[in-house]
Amino acid sequence: MPPATSLGRLAPVAFVLLWSSGWVAAEFGAMVSGPLTFLVIRYAVAGVFFVAIAVLSGARWPSRRSELGHTLLSGVLLHGGYLGAVWWAIGQGVPAGISGIIAGLQPLLTALVAPYVLGERLSRLQRIGLVLGFLGVALAVLPKLLHAGSGGIPWFPVLVNVLGMVSVTSGTIYQKRYLQKIDIRVAATLQYLAALVVTVPFAFLLETFHVELGWQFLAVLAWSVLGTSVAAILLLLYLLSHGQVSRVASLVYLVPPLAALQAFVFLGEALTALTIAGTAIVVAGVYLANYKGKQPAAAPPPPAQ
Repeated sequence: MPPATSLGRLAPVAFVLLWSSGWVAAEFGAMVSGPLTFLVIRYAVAGVFFVAIAVLSGARWPSRRSELGHTLLSGVLLHGGYLGAVWWAIGQGVPAGISGIIAGLQPLLTALVAPYVLGERLSRLQRIGLVLGFLGVALAVLPKLLHAGSGGIPWFPVLVNVLGMVSVTSGTIYQKRYLQKIDIRVAATLQYLAALVVTVPFAFLLETFHVELGWQFLAVLAWSVLGTSVAAILLLLYLLSHGQVSRVASLVYLVPPLAALQAFVFLGEALTALTIAGTAIVVAGVYLANYKGKQPAAAPPPPAQ
């Protein structure tokens, strides 16, 4: 039974709030650093934290080469490909709220490819959810994509953002298939280190490693590492140990509207009627696409931003 303590009740909500704040952090980070440069620093700092957590807590490290390889590859997909694409796209002009809506399609795409990769069958209700989800994104994104002038957003960064969502979907399915038994503390350590290795070359090619050192950079770095990387993972560990992962999975449906709302509050991004309607349709579509029986399927939550 889940604990009746305040922490037990608040932990799932705190996890989702931390994760949904990642898009706002990405836009603030792009103001003081190249997005990939920022991620290189973030991965390095987060990797050090998780090495310390894993060693001090006595976590079991992979004993087989195949297990190590699977963990590293999942890190490339879940963090290197996903966060690299999302942060770069936001740095190139994709609004944080729109990026959050696109990334919110991850459970939808997982449901779409599951029949081919995991042998799962989709019900009619789930197919309706898939259609609704993609229509919702089109409603929220296409008007701004097609709008000429200062109100529009560039199409290529949007495409990169979509590829990032494909990357995290692939990583989620890969992890579900090959990394069921690995300690999440060790997995997080190795995944951040793998993401660091693959992100450094792209940062060298696409950016100048410019960083405006100051309170804003340090604040965003502290939030990205301690808040979304470390605290979210520790909350997830707590939830897993108390059997509450299904509660987190159900709250993940709130991530797109939460990301859009936080972008409105902290960045002043407009919440148009089309954005609100599209977000609501995406949430409904994702819910239906993951609906199995009387309750939504309790899929593992995606990695923290």
